[in-house]
Amino acid sequence: MPHVLVAGKLHPSGLALLEAAPDVTYDYVEEVSEASFAPLIGAAEGLILRTQPLSAATIARAGKLRIVSRHGVGYDAVDLPALEERDITLTVVGDVNSLAVAEHAMMLLLATAKRAVRADRSVRAGDWRWRDCLQARELAGKRLLILGYGRIGRHLARLARAFGMEVGAYDPFVGEDGWTEDGATPVRALKRGLAWADMISVNVPKGERPLLGGEEFARMRPGAILVNTARGGVVDEQALAAALASGRLAGAGLDVFEDEPPPTDHPLMGFDQVVLSPHIAGLTAECSQRMAVAAVENVLDFFDGRVDPALVVSPTERLRPSSPRRAGHD
Repeated sequence: MPHVLVAGKLHPSGLALLEAAPDVTYDYVEEVSEASFAPLIGAAEGLILRTQPLSAATIARAGKLRIVSRHGVGYDAVDLPALEERDITLTVVGDVNSLAVAEHAMMLLLATAKRAVRADRSVRAGDWRWRDCLQARELAGKRLLILGYGRIGRHLARLARAFGMEVGAYDPFVGEDGWTEDGATPVRALKRGLAWADMISVNVPKGERPLLGGEEFARMRPGAILVNTARGGVVDEQALAAALASGRLAGAGLDVFEDEPPPTDHPLMGFDQVVLSPHIAGLTAECSQRMAVAAVENVLDFFDGRVDPALVVSPTERLRPSSPRRAGHD
């Protein structure tokens, strides 16, 4: 009888699948932290994991563990070598949240360009004269650079084009046949793309160092807008704050942070031209249900011997452009 540990709050539809599964028992810990589920890991043969880390130390305590099912498509917080050493399978969900993340990126672009936070504050404070500052900007005719042209980037390109934007994308992992005529125009050099764009959307996984730091901000057009719905650490947040303070950047929208939640004295908190959200781009009500069902199905399918190979992450496999991690969220 497989025993499953659910680490993090799960949509009721996912729990209902576990309840209905014959010969399956489970523990359920709603808190999203490694410390909250680690004491129960020793009894688990399957683990359904939200956004919290899964370290080598916790894996070492999981003597019965055979599968980890990520409630999402990113897995940068999971210690892959530790799983590989124990021959523990790691799965991700399929394409269940890319459109939601693209919509959120589009919302951040609109909210930042239209100065939504500042406009809201002016009305609440009775400062009706703020409207005469003419700080809101239009998206039509502006140049959008999408960093990362996976599923999310492609959805965002279509949304942006519907707003009349000129769309380019930088992704060195996309081959010549990966670009479509109705999508974004390929940008071959990042430096050139940064200087070209009015607005930039980050849709790439976290690397060993930030993709965008002080040097990259200096190359951007004065008054550019940056949004990040990918991963914290892809953008150097201190350098971003400096670029905003100097006026180099006109605004920013962030759904992800290097430390989550960010400290209340984080330098980005002091800018009303910055729109912040708590890593929710892929957490719509609809997405939450789809991810929960998919994450549970991966565990049940694994124990039935029929898990979809396309959803299995191989720790020794080098990431390909179509790899789920490239479009990761939640």
